[in-house]
Amino acid sequence: MKNIENNIQTLKKKIKYLLRNNSSSLNNIKIIAASKNQSVQKIKIALSCGIYEFGENYVQEGIHKIKQLQKNHNIIWHFIGKLQSKKTKLVAQYFDWCQTIDREKIAILLNKYRKIKEVPINVLIQINISKEKNKNGVSIEDYQKLSKTVSKMPYLNFRGIMVMPKKETIKYNNYKNINNIFNYLQKKYKSVDTLSLGTSFDMKTALMYNSNMIRIGKDIFNF
Repeated sequence: MKNIENNIQTLKKKIKYLLRNNSSSLNNIKIIAASKNQSVQKIKIALSCGIYEFGENYVQEGIHKIKQLQKNHNIIWHFIGKLQSKKTKLVAQYFDWCQTIDREKIAILLNKYRKIKEVPINVLIQINISKEKNKNGVSIEDYQKLSKTVSKMPYLNFRGIMVMPKKETIKYNNYKNINNIFNYLQKKYKSVDTLSLGTSFDMKTALMYNSNMIRIGKDIFNF
């Protein structure tokens, strides 16, 4: 378990180094620990090292951890997996963020079920920038329409976009396009402040293109 502590220290140093020529700082970057398949005990260790935000890919697994750790009031839970319409009620009830809205139906259902809590859930629109057939996300052609829909939902707090570029190769044009989309949405919607871009695979490039939220699994939990 000591490895997790060392990993987090190393990760923070790496981010700080990558931002050395950037106007941003480590304090401006949200680190989301991608905790899929990780134990509650490992999450507790990450918590003790100053990581407070965790991303889960599977609804039931995430809810189990949320219940186990509900006494830790500092934890913020992100849903970062593919969201099926039949699971929207559970995400609306248990999670603080949903990063994977990719169609109007999901937005409508999340808004409907979140109303019970009377506090909006933070949401991001997932964009399929690489146009991969097997990857979730709204197309570049349709993200503006979906953004407009999400922004009007009273129980959705529209915070920005989430993107997972193609892993096989880093195409800088994709990252540049993502940054341009984010800048456009920031100008159009006052609530937009989050670009969730970057994993253990492409953190350096993501930070170069102004990501302020990174989703890190392997470099924290060492799997």
